[in-house]
Amino acid sequence: MCGIVGFYSFIKNKDIIINNQLETIRHRGPDDKNIYVHNNIALGHTRLAIIDIKQGSQPMHSIDGRFTIVFNGEIYNYLELRQHLVSKGIDFKTYSDTEVLLNMYILYREDCVCKLNGMFSFAIYDKEKNSLFLARDHFGIKPLYYVYNDNNFVFASEIKSILKYPGIRAEVDYLSLNEYMAFQVMLKKHTMFKNISSLEPATYLILENGKIKEKKRYWHFNYDIDETKNEDEYCSELLHLLEDSLNIQTRADVPIGAYLSGGIDSSLVSILASKKYFGDFHTFTGGFKDSEEFDETYYANIVHRYIKSIHHEIFPTSQNFIDTFEKISYHMDYPEAGPGVFSQYMVSKLASSYVKVVLGGQGGDEIFGGYTRYAVAYLEQAIKGAIFETAEEGKHLVTLQSIIPNMPQLKNYIPLIKEQFKEGLFGPMDERYYRIINRTHNVDMIYNNDFLKSFDSRQLLDKFKQVFNTPNTKSYFNKMTYFDLKTLLPALLHVEDRVSMAVSIESRVPILDYRIVELVSKMPPTMKFAGGKTKAILLKTVKNLLPKEIFERKDKMGFPTPINKWLANDLKEYALDILTSQKSKQRGYFNISNIENEIINSGKFSRDLWGCLNIEMWHRQFIDNA
Repeated sequence: MCGIVGFYSFIKNKDIIINNQLETIRHRGPDDKNIYVHNNIALGHTRLAIIDIKQGSQPMHSIDGRFTIVFNGEIYNYLELRQHLVSKGIDFKTYSDTEVLLNMYILYREDCVCKLNGMFSFAIYDKEKNSLFLARDHFGIKPLYYVYNDNNFVFASEIKSILKYPGIRAEVDYLSLNEYMAFQVMLKKHTMFKNISSLEPATYLILENGKIKEKKRYWHFNYDIDETKNEDEYCSELLHLLEDSLNIQTRADVPIGAYLSGGIDSSLVSILASKKYFGDFHTFTGGFKDSEEFDETYYANIVHRYIKSIHHEIFPTSQNFIDTFEKISYHMDYPEAGPGVFSQYMVSKLASSYVKVVLGGQGGDEIFGGYTRYAVAYLEQAIKGAIFETAEEGKHLVTLQSIIPNMPQLKNYIPLIKEQFKEGLFGPMDERYYRIINRTHNVDMIYNNDFLKSFDSRQLLDKFKQVFNTPNTKSYFNKMTYFDLKTLLPALLHVEDRVSMAVSIESRVPILDYRIVELVSKMPPTMKFAGGKTKAILLKTVKNLLPKEIFERKDKMGFPTPINKWLANDLKEYALDILTSQKSKQRGYFNISNIENEIINSGKFSRDLWGCLNIEMWHRQFIDNA
């Protein structure tokens, strides 16, 4: 795991500029730092050494000196690819996955990305063609940002590094700001910075003589259902892929551990990894002592005892939040997702004292349908089908009768159900899911009327529909999981990358193997969401691997942060200082009187206030200092 930066430019003092850029992301790789400058190209790399610690320095050059690579991430199947390359007569100087990747490109050019299993963003310079090839992994686990204009192409692992390039100024992209207000995620390739783009997942870009020659998506998944396999065959294949993913993702020359919340996904990853990894296996969990609803350590301890791991716990406090919020905001570059970023940062910081690689369960909810809001959506769908005797999805995925046994999981979602049923009941699928994930119900309370004039809710709905209705499927379940894979998951991976890199450890997400997504997308939705049961096919597959108490859990929390309780008590003054400051008032975004008198003082709308705190802190750190 590393940080990369580079540019194509006619600017002078390239070595000084790129060294300044590298220093900004030194936390991503404190073990080594090097640059390469040739004609109009400058490349930089800061290294967190995981594989072939002694010989894997970058930028790395081909034997003939024609190609140079800077690479962030891991190629998990590098041993298999190395054997393949050796059979083609290629000699190696190192045992690193970087040299494997470089030689894969030399042999296969842009087609090399279709043979990789890993998390990666990388750039390869071809001295002969004066070209750059940049690519990002299937899900965008590793970040890659760029700025492109007539005179410059600048890229980096983090935006703060791009902002160190002369002439690039931090400005607000108001469309993206609106998306964050509505969803607390970005819908497509946007960042919150004007003119700074994120290279989309599963995409490569070719720059030749300073001009973008080609940008292409190299991997897609679809919902062409394979009816030739029965449920047992699907489960068998899924289990094999899960085990193989853990097998290749426990390859490292440094100590490995796992985040362990006590939920299905992190428990499964910890259990499988402990079988594959030879050595002391550490697990890390966090909880909050504010109340039992914020503490999953009981379940995490069940798993830790089951696999006999060396277990570590942390219980963050509101004071920890005050002490770290500004730092976390800086490392995030721009806000994404919810207050769980604080919790994850604290657990990552704990893990960094013991291991250099940590495994997590990210992706399981989006792939297998683990969010309870899917059941909320299907409650409405089942009622609609029963009343109107319609089969909107071609056939009934969930009937009213079949969903009843799984209704107890909705007891904590009564407010969401009330909101969902309040208007637009039984409307089109896309508009119903939009209402479930839309967070703009309280914008009139929180934001200034003048600022809201720029908020185009119709445009946001149209952009939402473009993503939601993209897949070739009638299935409501598939459409919902697809949308979350394309929007929510990148936000969560943004958090995963930033909080781990902030403390200089590598985070791996073994469930996010593209082979698993391809398999699950071919499964009939009736298997994946049988009777409205979240993660139905995954649970059937791994039932015999999990402790009974974990398998039968119905109260998964997702490591919630008690931001609502804290804003009503311990964080009240801190939040008021930020949101009602002179700077905040001059910005004109917020309805200060409502925030001060009705919202914070009554403890309402905590998730909305979380968004406001992030917007204001982001402006202070990046926009005000531009």
